[in-house]
Amino acid sequence: MNTTETISLQVNGKPETCSPQTILPQFLVNLGLNPRLVAVEYNGEILHRQYWENTELKTGDRLEIVTIVGGG
Repeated sequence: MNTTETISLQVNGKPETCSPQTILPQFLVNLGLNPRLVAVEYNGEILHRQYWENTELKTGDRLEIVTIVGGG
């Protein structure tokens, strides 16, 4: 695999890149996030956690990632 190849996507309105065949949970970890503590909107739709392992990121994808904050 060519390690210089990347795909471009948008995360919270900002450009990001990742390796081809990156699945969503790995991308979140690469961003320094705990996948258990975020909600993800994927291309305009809330993506339920049960689908994350099967979601391979592609060029042009748009992610909105919201961190869940506890407390009150």
